[in-house]
Amino acid sequence: MAHSLAQDNATRQKIDQGIFDNPEVWQACVDLAACFRMAARLGMEEGICNHFSAVVPGFDNYFIVNPFGLAFDEMRASDLIICDFEGNVVKGERAPEITAYFIHARVHSKLPRARVALHTHMPHATSLAMVEGQPLQWAGQTALKFYGRTAVDAFNGLALDAREGDRIAAAIGDADVVFMRNHGVMVVGRTIAEAWNDLYYLERACEVQLLAESTGRRLLPVAPELAAATAAQMRAGGNESAVQHLASVKRRLLKTDPDYFL
Repeated sequence: MAHSLAQDNATRQKIDQGIFDNPEVWQACVDLAACFRMAARLGMEEGICNHFSAVVPGFDNYFIVNPFGLAFDEMRASDLIICDFEGNVVKGERAPEITAYFIHARVHSKLPRARVALHTHMPHATSLAMVEGQPLQWAGQTALKFYGRTAVDAFNGLALDAREGDRIAAAIGDADVVFMRNHGVMVVGRTIAEAWNDLYYLERACEVQLLAESTGRRLLPVAPELAAATAAQMRAGGNESAVQHLASVKRRLLKTDPDYFL
């Protein structure tokens, strides 16, 4: 289902990898590795085919992403690679999965606000991307976190070139969440903590919607005015909840997966 992006090692040799050896870049790798591990624990990944990325702190022309061939539950901070937007790995021993590169490089390039991009085939959200109508219904409080923040993208095959990556970036537009029809979802955000928080609660919102729909009874949607007001209340608190959520994830992993930050 997947393969790696072809590499030209000559470009890697022109870059001083030492420029990325600083606490801010390392912390981003640690935080992203924590997201991989917790996503695996919660069943939000699919084999070796999903990918998380973040623009390198202090280097807007480079991004951190997982290498091809490693499952989420074996990802360590030191395993993550750094790529440029021209298809080159400038730090790390492995190449990215080809669709990971063409999706994430183009999203980061075309949408500067998308400092972080998390793409998964997590089951509940992906299920709702496979049915008619709007995937997420505004019938649960958790779903209202995403009111006015979602987009839907039509399926167009695999992302094997920059044109498809650009098309996906255009479909995201001003949204923070895109349901990729017949495929999966992507969440973009300003920080790793915010993107992780959205990814987690998106899957939970989709899970409870599917449970409610499985009863065979009609959903009871929240009125648009109240849905918008509730969403605004949630956003008014800033990102403190997201920061604390990621901190909690890292504390839990220290007990069970202490190698994630190696």
